[in-house]
Amino acid sequence: MAAAAELSLLEKSLGLSKGNKYSAQGERQIPVLQTNNGPSLTGLTTIAAHLVKQANKEYLLGSTAEEKAIVQQWLEYRVTRVDGHSSKNDIHTLLKDLNSYLEDKVYLTGYNFTLADILLYYGLHRFIVSIIVTGIFSVVFRMIFLNLS
Repeated sequence: MAAAAELSLLEKSLGLSKGNKYSAQGERQIPVLQTNNGPSLTGLTTIAAHLVKQANKEYLLGSTAEEKAIVQQWLEYRVTRVDGHSSKNDIHTLLKDLNSYLEDKVYLTGYNFTLADILLYYGLHRFIVSIIVTGIFSVVFRMIFLNLS
């Protein structure tokens, strides 16, 4: 899913009125948002955090200093590890690592739903869809990746 589409979905889920126009720059198609009040914002996580604040839902960025750091950690993980990785080995390793991490957690930060959960879901969605389309997704997938299903 392209970053602009993800950001539009995020706007909708946050209850923001549509109206933001996104463009992309560079070879990696980094999203850019031109704001009405100043310079443009660049980068998926930067723009997403801006939208969360615009919607007055800062709790999605974490409620404690530790939780805020964990949210930031997973937002960085999304951009550095999930985006741009498309080999089967990369995907399998990524899903295996996430499954292990989530073994004793409900959400990435523990028990609170955050922006990190939303953006990681958006980023993994294309991989999961490809697994479903190829017919691999089944009881076997759910057994192997119990914490991701």
